[in-house]
Amino acid sequence: MALVLVIVPRLFSPRRSVTAAADSTAAADTNHRSAATGAATTAQQPAAPPTAPTSGAASPATSAPATTVLAPWRPTETVVAKTDTTRTVYANPGAAPVAVTMVGFRELRPNHRDSLVTVESPAGPLLHYRLALGHDTIPLDTVHFAVQQHGDSTTFTATSPALTLTYQPKPTPYLTSVRGSVMNAPQASSLVIDLPSELRSAEADTVDDQRNLAYAYKIPLRDVTSIPFGKLDQNEVRPDSGSMQWVAARNKYWLVALMKPVGTPAGGIFRGLTMRGGPRTGKIAPVAYATTAVGLENGQFAFDLYVGPQSLETLRSLGNDLENVNPYAGILHAVVQPFSSITMRTLLWMKKQTHLGYGWVLVIFGVAIRVVLWPLYQRSMRTSIQMQRLQPELSEIQKRYKSEPDKQREALVKVYQAHGMSPFSPMLGCLPMLLPMPILYALYFVLRSTIELRGVPFLWMPDLSLRDPYYITPIVMGLSMFVMSWIGIKAAPPNPQAKMMAYMMPAMFTLMFLNLSSGLNLYYAVQNIASLPQQVMATRERAKMRVTTVPAPAARRT
Repeated sequence: MALVLVIVPRLFSPRRSVTAAADSTAAADTNHRSAATGAATTAQQPAAPPTAPTSGAASPATSAPATTVLAPWRPTETVVAKTDTTRTVYANPGAAPVAVTMVGFRELRPNHRDSLVTVESPAGPLLHYRLALGHDTIPLDTVHFAVQQHGDSTTFTATSPALTLTYQPKPTPYLTSVRGSVMNAPQASSLVIDLPSELRSAEADTVDDQRNLAYAYKIPLRDVTSIPFGKLDQNEVRPDSGSMQWVAARNKYWLVALMKPVGTPAGGIFRGLTMRGGPRTGKIAPVAYATTAVGLENGQFAFDLYVGPQSLETLRSLGNDLENVNPYAGILHAVVQPFSSITMRTLLWMKKQTHLGYGWVLVIFGVAIRVVLWPLYQRSMRTSIQMQRLQPELSEIQKRYKSEPDKQREALVKVYQAHGMSPFSPMLGCLPMLLPMPILYALYFVLRSTIELRGVPFLWMPDLSLRDPYYITPIVMGLSMFVMSWIGIKAAPPNPQAKMMAYMMPAMFTLMFLNLSSGLNLYYAVQNIASLPQQVMATRERAKMRVTTVPAPAARRT
């Protein structure tokens, strides 16, 4: 029986037709929400985010600005823009997105399953803008704009300051071009942007969703950096410097990212990211603050805004490494990420080819892995049988030449060569048992963090990314593991330790997998069941060869 240790740590899309329209109902809903958030923002002012100084401070030239207190946000009107995939509400004053509703994705919170997912912050708009012009900083939350909608674009225009800000949806789903111009802007002016300090959860497990809250950024030619909210100190500002290609706030499945316009040469446009922790709820950190800045060139600025799901295919199509915004496995990311990417792309390909649900895709995937590894497992089992036959002779040699290591080594090599084996055969025989482990480990992260598997039901399981509510799959997994072990020791030489492990390991794995995702348990159970025929064949082969513990050669001569 193989002893397996599982460590569980804490392309193109069609052009969208876009229609923009004012929505009085949405405006009423948003105004009602803003009244509540105004009070909430007032209450939270002692823990204000890091922001730019309101006056008398130099504009941010190389880094994100320092810390000030934001005034409560109270929009007087909202504007709605619709596309095939989103419904975005903008605030005025502010000219910033307040909430983005995801068409085709439903909430998983109890009593909210009829509602569409809306990416929004309970504390106000998703973004806060401020213009740093020379020695003055103007919060756009205090500026009222004239709003015009032409086709699929929404333009905000103000006279003081003389600012024009335009949102234009792009062909890639969930992606919007943001362009602005400021008349008579001084040199070294910039647009200061506060990222979301909170993201409302739409998941069944809101606590787990809050644990995944994080800021992330990408500096060209470097790996993605991700900083969980829980790692930020409420009493300490963390300034991460450098010219950044994109900055983002995310939770488990949803993402708000500002990036250098897609399709332009790689490079950084955001001047650092200043972060600070917010109030905590026990061990959970649901609030944090982050600020960045983008410079004005001849009074112009431009960036792309992505508000949507962390979809592998969509993010990969952007070509800026945004698909790694949620790095898996912490310090083991470099090892696990390739397996996770290959595993997820394989599942997506199988889904497209078979047109089956992800539950059946996982079943087929589990069987396919076992079939591919069948020859290696067969060789491994035969090596194990051969080693059992040789064990008495090897033990006798080790005992005979106990004080002569060189002679012992030579005698052992001769025995291995006489039976067509090598001293490395035992280790190589175990290798096939370890090959499925990276896939199992990768699936752990894929199933718990991939939007494509969010809320996907299968048979009695309501969500493959969450634990089995009836614990059927972990129990079946444990039972199948026990049956495998029982068959494996049936014709083997008597071994009390192997017999004990045959009972202990299935019980330990059942307890360990009990609260893991039902999809992971389903895959592992299918793997075990698919391997039963091979285990039976190996047991029969062992019985035919009569593998038993026999007296050593020296004992037989006496």
